[in-house]
Amino acid sequence: MAASDLSPGDRITYKQLSHALAHGFSPIVEVESQDGIYTVRLHHANGVSTLTDKAGHTCTYSGTGEIRERLGELGLTHGVLTWDDQCGDEMIGVPGHAMTPEERLTHGTRIAFR
Repeated sequence: MAASDLSPGDRITYKQLSHALAHGFSPIVEVESQDGIYTVRLHHANGVSTLTDKAGHTCTYSGTGEIRERLGELGLTHGVLTWDDQCGDEMIGVPGHAMTPEERLTHGTRIAFR
């Protein structure tokens, strides 16, 4: 298998992820909460890939249960739950800055898939 087959672009489907994992792909899984809607991003040596459906639309979930089951079925054991809801509180004048991907992963919460 060519190395490019294991290096997805900025989008990856569940089927592509399953294939890549079977051939040695080992990403850091980020489950991001955005006001109660969850998305999955996979951090790897060549960047970050978002889990999408066959049409290329970002997969969204209303909870972490389905994510846990689907990714656990693929053999993934854990990920990092992150939040991108707020970066400050403008109501009381607390300044903030958008977190970098590294900061989100560092300050996220480890979650189990199986």
